[in-house]
Amino acid sequence: MRSPAAAPAPAVTGPTASAGKPVRLAMSAAFVSESGVGIYAQLASYLTRKTGIQTEFVSGLAYGTINSMLEEGTVHCGFICGLPYVLLHDNPQPAAQLIAAPIMKAARYQGQPKYFSDLIVRKDSPFQSLHDLKGRTYVYNDELSNSGYNLPRYRMLQLGLTKGFFGKVLRSGSHEESIRMVAAGEADASFVDSLVLDYDREKGLGHAQEVRVIESAGPAGICPLVASSKMPAELRDKLQHVLVTMHEDPEGRKLLDEALLDRFSLVEDSNYDDIRSMKEAAEKAGFTVIR
Repeated sequence: MRSPAAAPAPAVTGPTASAGKPVRLAMSAAFVSESGVGIYAQLASYLTRKTGIQTEFVSGLAYGTINSMLEEGTVHCGFICGLPYVLLHDNPQPAAQLIAAPIMKAARYQGQPKYFSDLIVRKDSPFQSLHDLKGRTYVYNDELSNSGYNLPRYRMLQLGLTKGFFGKVLRSGSHEESIRMVAAGEADASFVDSLVLDYDREKGLGHAQEVRVIESAGPAGICPLVASSKMPAELRDKLQHVLVTMHEDPEGRKLLDEALLDRFSLVEDSNYDDIRSMKEAAEKAGFTVIR
């Protein structure tokens, strides 16, 4: 999702809490694209009805901003990218705990809490592989994105493309904007979240039909729902129970289908070891900035 340089005020949706403080559910990385962001508002409403606890949806904030809010407890939980989760969890005092992770319907995900980073180019471009992009313009969404930065950086490290491979590197702020820029010819290529690309292709939204995938990197741990360490355990457990059983509920099943999800599942921290390993390899090699 969009990661602005200066975050706007949070957009909050959902019914007014009748008693007590509402649960604030944030989102920076998603299992749907920006075009499907309404699904998260529907999910917040669903959680409110099933738990009896007011749940508000907060959007429009940068990856780093949501991490800070989770650390401070100003949002209770959030759908975030796997890399920001690792950064929060691996602090001396972990600032986030896993609640659940989405399992996608599409066959390529094999029923696992994993996803990919797809390297896209414009449909009519001549490029067939990452190697073909030497000296070209590359766009990424955010430095804290696993699919947009960490995973592509590791792929470049594997191939030895660490000596100023691209001619120009741009930051877009979101996978959707990266897709648009590639489709418009403002950039030659981008690694984007496979979930975002899948959603827009399935729904016929955005510019997904105007690009093609020439390579895929991964799989890696999918964007989880995490709880701030300041969130009461009882509240966290209530949300978790509703999420991991919603595929058994007709109303929940309908919402999951709209989001191209099979279900939500419990997930272990080890699911994100692949992200840790890629980050650590880049740091060890001194290749921390894509260029």
